[in-house]
Amino acid sequence: MSRSSMSRRMAIKSAAVLALSAATFAAVPAFAQSTLEKAKADGYIRVGFANEAPFGFATPDGKLTGEAPEVTKAVLAKMGIAQVDGVLTEFGSLIPGLKAGRFDIIAAGMFINPKRCAEINFSEPSYGIGQAMLVQQGNPKGVKDYSSIKDNADLKLAVMAGAVESGYAKDAGVAQEQIVSLPDQSSLVAAVQSGRADAAALTALSIADMAKKAEGVESTTPFGEVAGKSVKGHGGFGFRKDDTDLLEAFNAELAKFLGSPEHIALVEPLGFGKDYLPNKTTAQLCAGE
Repeated sequence: MSRSSMSRRMAIKSAAVLALSAATFAAVPAFAQSTLEKAKADGYIRVGFANEAPFGFATPDGKLTGEAPEVTKAVLAKMGIAQVDGVLTEFGSLIPGLKAGRFDIIAAGMFINPKRCAEINFSEPSYGIGQAMLVQQGNPKGVKDYSSIKDNADLKLAVMAGAVESGYAKDAGVAQEQIVSLPDQSSLVAAVQSGRADAAALTALSIADMAKKAEGVESTTPFGEVAGKSVKGHGGFGFRKDDTDLLEAFNAELAKFLGSPEHIALVEPLGFGKDYLPNKTTAQLCAGE
């Protein structure tokens, strides 16, 4: 065999090997970036919010703020993701929007419950909203919670008709004749201001807002238990089921952030703070505990 023939055969063989290698390489699927990897590479991530103050909302000049977005931005910055873009979404469309990929995190202060846990994953909760009492300025009757009403038969407690507070009062042992049922928040405020009721019960955020807007009244320190049972609603951040690395990284930074001076200073202007720290885990909330 001539050297030229051998050279041609070797060239053909080499070309065939290269073609086979290329075909084999092409047959191996490329690994897609995870949501976390893509966000870190791009430097930004999209979050869904429902324009519900103080949980998550847009200011008149378009700034995304609220408890959930501010905590999200702080935690993601510690993860190396500097920019957060908000996607305004109706509350009922947040979970479908997340699952459809319109955004990558729900940052709307969404309460964690078993039904929602079946559809998406949640971070650990960032807050827990309990109860509080609206009382006259200076709290002359020394009211702290429902037990204060139960222990003094002369005190009257105003509750909103149809709301859960009537049940909480009964669970705490407050007598029926001590309960004044009223139609709305303004009626609760008026009852306390006039002395018709010595206190009014509602969620801590609602009471704080009422106390801020009305004269001659104030809020007691919020509390999270009634008759030994938790009455806190806990909110967290929503993630798609397959974004486990994003959830784990987020939870790791969130655990270090919650309750820190930086966290409290960030959320206090929004009505949250040390009295609103969670006292349950996501596992407990998803289990309905």
